Amino acid sequence: MKRSAVDRKRALDIALSAAGLLISAPILLPILFLIWLQDRHSPIYVAERVGQGGTHFRLVKIRSMVRGADRSGVDSTAASDPRITPLGRFVRSYKLDELPQLWNVLRGDMTLVGPRPERPHFVGRFSSEIPHYEYRHRMRGGLTGLAQVSGLRGDTPITDRARHDNYYIDNWSLWMDAKIILRTFREVLLTKGR
Repeated sequence: MKRSAVDRKRALDIALSAAGLLISAPILLPILFLIWLQDRHSPIYVAERVGQGGTHFRLVKIRSMVRGADRSGVDSTAASDPRITPLGRFVRSYKLDELPQLWNVLRGDMTLVGPRPERPHFVGRFSSEIPHYEYRHRMRGGLTGLAQVSGLRGDTPITDRARHDNYYIDNWSLWMDAKIILRTFREVLLTKGR
């Protein structure tokens, strides 16, 4: 990507993530308080992810599971996972648990649209197993991406996700970002509860 294009993408990230945080505050703050009331522990979950150039950063999410659930050694979460709290199910069904990542976008750890950032141990494994997987790190990880709006979430082939991510990076435009953001809103509204 040319420097001017990177600057335009970053300016869009700053404007939209700041607006998103302000607009979502009346929803986020009561949810965070209710989650804190459940067990008097932080309603924010922080997880290490791999971003642009292989750098690590701390991704923030709303905690939707019981405290300490990440210590169980389970790598993925099914919708029926008993570690998910009732409020956590609601939060996940509307993808509200992802909204704090707007802070990561504002900070510059992430971008609004790009490859979804993965956990370090998976990056190591996928990089050795999947051709060109590491090329995904040419761009900041995204809150949403082409793979996600193409139905490649959850238990879907990593090879397909990497192919979509690399296609997106190779063909990036502000227009493509706008279309993916609109498709993301549609996906959130139409796939609630999945």
